[in-house]
Amino acid sequence: MRLDTRDLEILQVLAREGRITKAALAAKVNLSPTPAWDRLKKLERAGLIEGYHADINLRKLGPHVTVFVAAELADHTAATFRIFETSVQDHPEVINCWALGGGFDYLLQIVTRDIDSYQRLIDSMLDARIGIGRYFTYIVTKQVKRGFPPLDLLAGQMD
Repeated sequence: MRLDTRDLEILQVLAREGRITKAALAAKVNLSPTPAWDRLKKLERAGLIEGYHADINLRKLGPHVTVFVAAELADHTAATFRIFETSVQDHPEVINCWALGGGFDYLLQIVTRDIDSYQRLIDSMLDARIGIGRYFTYIVTKQVKRGFPPLDLLAGQMD
């Protein structure tokens, strides 16, 4: 799907303000409500918008720790990759998992109540023999930046 400037504006507004009203969205992108709504529905049907989510402030919810884990699998067979990828789906603490090219096979983002909870999770994953050969833990001490993808720079790649 080819996007124009208005489509990108709609996506950028929604990335920051997912609960914006139809009228407010239309005003922000200089359209009347009906054409703005039509474009929004077209973007949803094309799969460019996969959902609308609340941005939860975990600090206000309670104590927690965010950990990134760089994992390397013990062997690189399709079966091992499948086992690992299936297993991480079963752990709600693993909120993101990316397959990587380069030195490590996966990068996991994990959120737990505390370091002890994180260690229990890792121990259970190792005990389950899901293919982890070695891993490195990186504990987040503070978030320095949180942003949104540069949609205007990426749009040229969407056809």
